[in-house]
Amino acid sequence: MNIKLDENLGSLRVATLLRLAGHDVATVREQGLISTHDEELIDICRSENRCLVTIDRGFGNRLKYNPSYYTVILVIRLPSRPSFEDYRTVTETLIAGLEAADVAGKLWIIRQGSIQEYQDIEVEGKDK
Repeated sequence: MNIKLDENLGSLRVATLLRLAGHDVATVREQGLISTHDEELIDICRSENRCLVTIDRGFGNRLKYNPSYYTVILVIRLPSRPSFEDYRTVTETLIAGLEAADVAGKLWIIRQGSIQEYQDIEVEGKDK
């Protein structure tokens, strides 16, 4: 899977774990996109055919970011003061999920040991 790690999750350790699992990982930091507005960042991900992995809960808003319009949006939920072990565990949950399921056009909310999956929502009078 082609992945872009948001600046809030651009840890070298997370990127390394994903790369070791065979994923093509780019980071916002490596690409000089730090402080890019959310709307621009998600459009960049779509144009690069990359799924966005972030801890920014705003990307979980399906009215604003309809999952079927984007490649994939993966929002990671961590404790308020995450440890390296928290990052490792949630990244392993993400990797296992990517191996087991097709995520195209979906929103995943990932916590340690669990993944909630959402698809687009139909809003009358609103285009995708």
